[in-house]
Amino acid sequence: MSGARDPRPLTGEPLALDLLNTRWNRDGSLQDLLTGPDGLAVWLAANGLDGEYAPDAAVLRHLLQARDALKAAVDGSPREGAPLVDAVLGHGRIRAGLTARGPVERPEFADPAWGPAWLAARNYLELLTTAPDRIRACAHESCVLHFFDTSRNGTRRWCSMAACGNRAKASRHYARSRG
Repeated sequence: MSGARDPRPLTGEPLALDLLNTRWNRDGSLQDLLTGPDGLAVWLAANGLDGEYAPDAAVLRHLLQARDALKAAVDGSPREGAPLVDAVLGHGRIRAGLTARGPVERPEFADPAWGPAWLAARNYLELLTTAPDRIRACAHESCVLHFFDTSRNGTRRWCSMAACGNRAKASRHYARSRG
């Protein structure tokens, strides 16, 4: 699958949510992009990380741990998710520095295989700092996707109006016409 097209229905979300969106429903069946190195290669490439990190077993293992931690934090309670996210964040740190262009912050990892997982967990912290109320799960009952609501008024409900939003509208229309 390396160099293959990304099969996910929703891409382009911030890194943390894009990691959560490596699982999705298709025709009532849960799909998972991260079942092996080929899917990992697709995810790394989709997020511009393929030049820095190899799609190997260690990166995949750490990324799956981060995905579970983020799922617990986003869909569960902060008490449940915080220690799991912190466990991932414990494998890296930010080193501040000064370059000719000005101040910089660089992530550092004792084990580089933690890089993508740590970056996703760190991105979740950034989303919480920016607008925690804009981190959303799709409102469709059978959808498991997440998105960061960038709409002006902050009322987005669906991962995609073309997919889940349209299904909900069609379902409401069908219910009205049958009643």
